Amino acid sequence: MKQSFGPILLAGGALLATSSCSGPDDGTKLATPDATAKPPVATPYPERVFWGDEHIHTGWSGDAGLGGTTLSPEDALRFVRGEAVKSTGGTMAKLDRPLDWAAITDHSDGMGTINQLRDGNPEMMADPVAKRWYEQMKIGGAAGLAAAREAIVAQASGKLPKVMMDPKWMVSAWARNIDISEKYNEPGTFTAFIAYEWSSQVGGNNLHRNVIFRDGADRAGQVIPLTTFASGDPATLWNWLAAYETKTGGRVLAIPHNGNLSNGRMFEEQQYDGSPMTAEWAQTRARWEPLFEIYQTKGQSEANMALSPTDELSNFEVWDTANLTGVAKQPGMKRTEYLREALKSGMRIEGQLGTNPFHYGMAAGTDAHTGLSTPIENNYMGEAATNEPQAGRWNEMSKAEASGYVRRFWSTSAQGYTGVWATANTREAIWDAMKRRETYASSGPRITVRFFGGYGFAPGDAVARNLASVGYAKGVPMGGQLGPAKAGAKPTFLIAALKDPTGANLDRAQVIKGWVDRAGQTHERVIDVLWSDAARRRIVDGRLTPVGSSVDLTRATYKNDIGAAQLTGVFTDTDFDPRQRAFYYLRVVEIPTPRWTAYDAVRFGAKMTPDVTMTLQERAVTSPIWYTPQ
Repeated sequence: MKQSFGPILLAGGALLATSSCSGPDDGTKLATPDATAKPPVATPYPERVFWGDEHIHTGWSGDAGLGGTTLSPEDALRFVRGEAVKSTGGTMAKLDRPLDWAAITDHSDGMGTINQLRDGNPEMMADPVAKRWYEQMKIGGAAGLAAAREAIVAQASGKLPKVMMDPKWMVSAWARNIDISEKYNEPGTFTAFIAYEWSSQVGGNNLHRNVIFRDGADRAGQVIPLTTFASGDPATLWNWLAAYETKTGGRVLAIPHNGNLSNGRMFEEQQYDGSPMTAEWAQTRARWEPLFEIYQTKGQSEANMALSPTDELSNFEVWDTANLTGVAKQPGMKRTEYLREALKSGMRIEGQLGTNPFHYGMAAGTDAHTGLSTPIENNYMGEAATNEPQAGRWNEMSKAEASGYVRRFWSTSAQGYTGVWATANTREAIWDAMKRRETYASSGPRITVRFFGGYGFAPGDAVARNLASVGYAKGVPMGGQLGPAKAGAKPTFLIAALKDPTGANLDRAQVIKGWVDRAGQTHERVIDVLWSDAARRRIVDGRLTPVGSSVDLTRATYKNDIGAAQLTGVFTDTDFDPRQRAFYYLRVVEIPTPRWTAYDAVRFGAKMTPDVTMTLQERAVTSPIWYTPQ
């Protein structure tokens, strides 16, 4: 199948055109739910993957609003549900495939202040810094973006104007946010989570967490979000989460992201204040944080080639030179920034403390600050309102004033989505699946992936019509824990991957294994277990020969005349040692396709420099399955 684009873009995601229509707040209302309607029927086990974005910002976030974004949480939810929405820049955008669920995660720090600032609130105007930001917002463009960057630095250093730290602004904004989520939440059809982002970044070191509630307004409305104004210690957030559940009887979890921008702090093997880890601290972290976001617009945090030199596919959408405010990394920092290393370290720590602080499953989100969730290469709407599609956006400079560090916009990534295997499209079912880690992260494509682990899977199971029921009956799904191994038994893994129906064919499926040896040293191995075009491709010197490429950069197209539509099979770990802790996760990789920069180059006739990445291999990565010795 040949992929292309034209003036109106459909394939892969957003529909863009230049026609006008009513504004984003046009009074559209959902039909009142039928009180007699039957509730959604849950299946005995998850039969369907539900696609969503757990990380979307709107103009209600301080940095997004100062940067010019005008879309509201209501606009963002209308968009992911499949409605046409006008972007901040005036372009009509519409997903050709709506999402099943979403979480609007506007920053708690300064929540509500940006709306007051935009309206010229007299109390805000009395502060000279806030007034200057207001004036820059009115100018927009580069001036507004400069204000947003200054606000980010001020927040990171604890120097926001005092008027913007007053919690009274948050109270009304949080109530409105909850009301909007309730309005668009339709059990069985679409799930709108009540959520926010807690954004610790002391010194620019990213320790952000997305907070996702299982509950509705009756419980979430009893609290206001926690800010970082008093403390940037994640343990403060965990205490807040515990207090929320105690007070309301509700349920809540947190999803960290962008370890790659933490300068070594995301997975450091100590507490925030430098004191040693304790078993209680490790257990608390694992209790509240079941998932980690590995794909998003500011680069991936799964793995890095500097840490995994034998993993030729780990050099993917990498941001690894500095933290959020441009403070350069020092030697050794990367080891405690990437999840694969943390998964290995967590097992080693478990052997010492009795609990694993880094017991994470996989998630992905866009971190879009536009209100538009578009992790789609041929229609990437940008990370901020100032970099919507236009000829020169690839070379826009993002400068950190505190350090002079400069990043060009082409390095920004169009990713990602979270696939959740849940029994129904409801807050409760999807949240419960997140909690048990039955999730996987995609860099954007909606690849369907099943991954089960056990001790008795046979090749015939991979072609069974009821593959899922066989998987649950004979093993555990992604995110699960293998039981004790009987003498001589080897773990077996049931694998099934189906290409995105509107996307590229599949290159390969890889099992990534990590383990801890008897001396306490950690190891990893990337194993190509299934691949396309098996008649011509072989393992040579430990590496699978490449699938090739059908990309035509002169037209920004590719053909599905290589690769496979699906990959299924069973893998057995013949090197299994029942005395060693281990984890296994699956990575499914597409054939090469054009990156968003390639589409921009053709669409706008942009002449980009040779260092710009023009192709990529999109992928999906499952939550691990763990093995712990008896």
